[in-house]
Amino acid sequence: MPKDSYLVALIGAGIGPSLSPALHQREADHQGLRHLYRLIDIDTLGLPPEAVGDLVRAARDLGFDGLNITHPCKQLVIPHLDTLSPQAEALGAVNTVVFDGGRAIGHNTDVTGFAASFARGLPDAPLERVVQLGAGGAGAAVAHATLTLGAERVTLVDALPERAAALAASLNRSFGDGRAAAAGPDQLPDVLAEADGTGGLINATPTGMAAHPGLPLPAELLRPRLWVAEVVYRPLETELLRTARALGCATLDGGGMAVFQAVDAFRLFTGREPDSARMLAAFAELTGAVRTPR
Repeated sequence: MPKDSYLVALIGAGIGPSLSPALHQREADHQGLRHLYRLIDIDTLGLPPEAVGDLVRAARDLGFDGLNITHPCKQLVIPHLDTLSPQAEALGAVNTVVFDGGRAIGHNTDVTGFAASFARGLPDAPLERVVQLGAGGAGAAVAHATLTLGAERVTLVDALPERAAALAASLNRSFGDGRAAAAGPDQLPDVLAEADGTGGLINATPTGMAAHPGLPLPAELLRPRLWVAEVVYRPLETELLRTARALGCATLDGGGMAVFQAVDAFRLFTGREPDSARMLAAFAELTGAVRTPR
């Protein structure tokens, strides 16, 4: 049965700029709830990513209701949970943990968050060939969402080729042979050329975050007929989006995904239905403006 007081936190690295606390707490205020949302930054604490298991146990012992999990802990947290939702299990990545009767249950709201954001921001974007940078925890969710949206083929490029290959194999088992493929960084020019006019580029790496500035690929590989989507939302306009927009690419920032995954996480934490339009408006206010996708 829903309560009227909740204690949750976000675990990750370099999460100081996160808007998750404000998004959750503002929605809770509108619903007359007490909702304390804390940041547990492993960089600030001087802890390795592998410490996520100890942090989950401590949060459970201290009476937290749930946790959000972000880079670089979305996959590392799994062995420390009691059970996973079907979607989190299929993805091998968790971004939301709910404590229920002493059990830690892993969920993934990145999938639904990205899908809702993409459908809202790039509704007419072609999806024949999609190139995705990053095959980690966020990458698994975004690739799954992209195929669910109807992409014919997603090509994964990761700094760890074996990780991209493993994710592609998992996606092909779920969606059918040939729907996903892995490519090395040296193949990026060729796969982007295939997507030119038939699809786009998704950045599901941390590159572009305030703590990891820069471009995730050489700027000269971008083409005007590609759409470009970001997972990063702090800053809202990354160097990738700024460069792509200058070329005339249709773009989608990471703000929508941040809001819609928070909408789903709020529902899991509280058992109450959040107002997504109100949370989108709160995000716009917190960031100063939301750039309209082209």
